[in-house]
Amino acid sequence: MFDVGFSELLVIGIVALVVIGPEKLPRVARTVGALLGRMQRYVNDVKADINREIELDELKNLKTTVQDAARSIETSVNESVSGFQAQADELNKIASGETPAAVPEVPPLPPSDAPALMAEAAPAEVTAVGGTAPAMTDTAAPLQASLLLEPAPPNASGPVDLPKPTVTA
Repeated sequence: MFDVGFSELLVIGIVALVVIGPEKLPRVARTVGALLGRMQRYVNDVKADINREIELDELKNLKTTVQDAARSIETSVNESVSGFQAQADELNKIASGETPAAVPEVPPLPPSDAPALMAEAAPAEVTAVGGTAPAMTDTAAPLQASLLLEPAPPNASGPVDLPKPTVTA
């Protein structure tokens, strides 16, 4: 700020000695030194206050960023949990024997097509453990075709309940 060299300070000291005098010069020098010290402390305090305000503003920005990230994570976790809960409800419905709303019903085959399809798919005779089984007759084919189209029996263990996770922020 001020470009004062040693030669300028020497000139200022000689002028002060002549103007103030040798008796008052030490007291004036102490007073000027104390005033300069106070001024330096005041400037340093102002700088520290400004730095604290800047750091506080940065911390506030960081806090809002972290809170926004936490909110977005919480919403994504809640959406995932609700999706998993919906899937668990679907599985519970399937396990209890109810047909879920999202799965369309498969229409049964017309009675005239079922025996023909079964006759094409079934071999003339089936080899069993003890020997051969008789060939499929026309009366057994509709019964077996209707058994293939029925839903599976419910699970013996019952519906599956998933625990609901709790999210704390």
